Amino acid sequence: MEANENTVKLYYNTEREKLRMPEYGRNVLEMIGRLKTIKNRDKRSEQARAVIKSMELLNPQVHQQENYEQKLWDHLFIIAGLDLDIDAPYPVPTQESLDTKPMPIPLRDKPIKATHYGRNIESIIDLIASEPDGEMKTAMIRSLAIYMRQQYLIWNKDSVADSTIFKDIEKLSDYRITIPSGLRLTPVGDSGNFSRPTMSINVGQGVRQNGNRQWNRGRGGRRGNSNKK
Repeated sequence: MEANENTVKLYYNTEREKLRMPEYGRNVLEMIGRLKTIKNRDKRSEQARAVIKSMELLNPQVHQQENYEQKLWDHLFIIAGLDLDIDAPYPVPTQESLDTKPMPIPLRDKPIKATHYGRNIESIIDLIASEPDGEMKTAMIRSLAIYMRQQYLIWNKDSVADSTIFKDIEKLSDYRITIPSGLRLTPVGDSGNFSRPTMSINVGQGVRQNGNRQWNRGRGGRRGNSNKK
């Protein structure tokens, strides 16, 4: 079968030039490609500023970065393959600066001793361990134990003994903290909600929806009875 001269050929992205910065799309790449065909340098520079405005609209989150205007011009040159002769307010970035790897973020090598309490609890325990013995330290231990009990009840079980929390504090402190004798925690109230956050939201929504249905159903019933009268 002979190809119709009006047939439109479809191009796959794998057949096209690779996008150096996909967040700007292929239209920006084509606009920058056309910039290179403009012979007049002043006209080429003017059109480059128009392309920068388009890039700013397509990538508004660039405003959150420092020196975002220079970032946009850097992106323009990067998309152009660093081969664009225009009058720009910023110098053309070098290939060496683009190949430089970012500084690695230092990670904490020390593992978390109890993941259900979190790393912040360990920091608080270190702080309390450095406090001198006295009423203030006892009050800090009591407040910490109450919070740890809440975290424990959220992610583990429905009840926990005070002695379990106290043992966890001593263990996490590498036994630098000794629980004062006679220390007791306030009892957990019946109204305490220790459900996991996602579960509590879903349950609450279900209760509200069911309550609204029953209320609407009741209104409809009363309205129906009043009509019968």
